[in-house]
Amino acid sequence: MKKRLVSAALSGVMMLSATANAADYVIDTQGAHAFVTFKIKHLGYSWLHGRFNRFDGSFSYDAKAQTGSNILVNIDTASLDSNHAERDKHLRGKGFLNVDKYPTATFKSTNVKFTDDDTATVTGDFTLHGVTKRITFKMDKVGEGQDPWGGYRAGFEGETSLKLTDYGIDYNLGPASTHVDIGLSIEGVRK
Repeated sequence: MKKRLVSAALSGVMMLSATANAADYVIDTQGAHAFVTFKIKHLGYSWLHGRFNRFDGSFSYDAKAQTGSNILVNIDTASLDSNHAERDKHLRGKGFLNVDKYPTATFKSTNVKFTDDDTATVTGDFTLHGVTKRITFKMDKVGEGQDPWGGYRAGFEGETSLKLTDYGIDYNLGPASTHVDIGLSIEGVRK
């Protein structure tokens, strides 16, 4: 499975810190500098793209030691937006996300391992549709540094591919549409 989580919105970038030097960040969802996106093939002929408009999260990151990193992202599943009201209503319904019963999806890292200064392998628990599965994906650091307002920011992004039936979503969309790619792009503001 592909795995990609992107910097800022879905609750941070990286794992819980055992290192005192790890800095804590809040994902900048207010400034629209974070995104949780998805795409799935439509009949094998094109891609259906969308996003979740409401989410929050945090992460810890130590650029020097890179051993005390963690990430947490909480997604409001009812905020699904594919730019088509009737389709969104269907995707929020019982056959898919069932947002009335499962209003939140979450990702919480259990391990972040850097292979170099800008790339990490992130492992953690992803909960969707009431099902929690351990996933692993690659995350890339986009950058970090001072912002124009006196703060300090860091950004990451990644993507993963999830098999819908692994999460109890068994609506038959055809053989080309068994997996959904989830993207995370996050920019965090240091606390």
